Amino acid sequence: MLILKFGGTSLANAERIKNVAEIISAHNNCVVVCSAMAGVTNTLEQVNMRWEESNKTEALAILDRVGNRFEILCRELFNDQDIITENCLGVREMFSSIHQIVAEKFNEELKGNILSLGELVTTWIFNNYLRYLGKESSFVNALDFIQLNDQGEPVPANIAQKIQETGSFSQPGIYITQGFICLDPQGRVSNLKRGGSDYTATLLGAALNASLIEIWTDIDGLHNNDPRYVEDTQPVRELSFAEAAELAYFGAKILHPSCVWPAREQNIPIQLKNTLNPDARGTYIQSRLVSDGIKAIAAKDNITVLRITSGRMFNAYGFLHKLFQIFDEFKIPVDVVTTSEISVSVTIEDTTLLAGLISRLQSLGRVSVENNRSIICVVGNIQQHLVDVIQAVKPFKTEMVSLGASSNNITLVVLQEQKIEALQALHKTLKNNTVNRQESWIQLQI
Repeated sequence: MLILKFGGTSLANAERIKNVAEIISAHNNCVVVCSAMAGVTNTLEQVNMRWEESNKTEALAILDRVGNRFEILCRELFNDQDIITENCLGVREMFSSIHQIVAEKFNEELKGNILSLGELVTTWIFNNYLRYLGKESSFVNALDFIQLNDQGEPVPANIAQKIQETGSFSQPGIYITQGFICLDPQGRVSNLKRGGSDYTATLLGAALNASLIEIWTDIDGLHNNDPRYVEDTQPVRELSFAEAAELAYFGAKILHPSCVWPAREQNIPIQLKNTLNPDARGTYIQSRLVSDGIKAIAAKDNITVLRITSGRMFNAYGFLHKLFQIFDEFKIPVDVVTTSEISVSVTIEDTTLLAGLISRLQSLGRVSVENNRSIICVVGNIQQHLVDVIQAVKPFKTEMVSLGASSNNITLVVLQEQKIEALQALHKTLKNNTVNRQESWIQLQI
């Protein structure tokens, strides 16, 4: 069994959907996980916002615009007028149930139903299009088998059990299902957060013991730096699960941060591919670690640094336990940690409960807060190139440095305004290392 995931940009319009159908036509036994068409989820979020503000008129108007977009898609995909009419009527029927929800009083618990519409309608139309082309594909509702547990997490074993109970994917064939959407522990429609379709793909891969998980997007694999800010970036041909997880967590946009672990647990390789350039090699992610200098650099913004200083920390038993217990109470993840004899520095993204968090941390010592920071993560054979990395960021105000326990990554915290220059400086170091390795290889051959 093969898992193929296609993101919203890969399904953005009729032309791209036809492209994806051609890619799928090479397979006879696969599960195809689809996001909503590009931009649809953002628009449906606007529906929820207007509904929450009791502006039902505007909410319904936005909803109608989304529905019209899907009807236009049907007219562009199909040539037979009867089939166009049939699909447009189906779209209207699916939107009608959401119209009824929005027409009522705002209900927080039904926001997930509105957001799920993008994936459900996109996959329904796409499955119809494949069948129109003569492919024996089947539509499967992800809400039948992906549900969060009491801790708010999806579990591959539970998904596998649900799949067995429903009989989904029981025979070889092509199956079309949705990424992103799921049920919460109470059975209400929810989702796996932004980029969650990647997560759906790897969860299904683990549950079905797939041979390979292909994640298709609009770029030739995971690049060795952020192409928005750095010139001459290149796709990384091979990464280990650990390296890919670090890069995804620290800002590589092509992968959802949580999507690596289900594949890693079952040792199922992930291939990152480009729907606009299907012949490109992309990036292959698997268990084997290939030591090959600095491989890639990623960054994320809007980081807050908290520094907790206490003269009582020296030789104080249980200090770190108490510190992280507070973060656990507030359910706030910590990204980077550095310590000295009398202080601990940590970085966080979620500042929603910052005031209460600081108040609790002050019971341990003096707390200072620094906003507008960026984390830069450098992945590869760090021990071999640690001096090069430190030298590259020397001109910048580097406030924290943390070397990963596996020695395959180093994280640096810099001022957000210096992030782009720091990425460019590190990229220059990466390029120099690549040139040096190539020259050494040539010399060895001679």
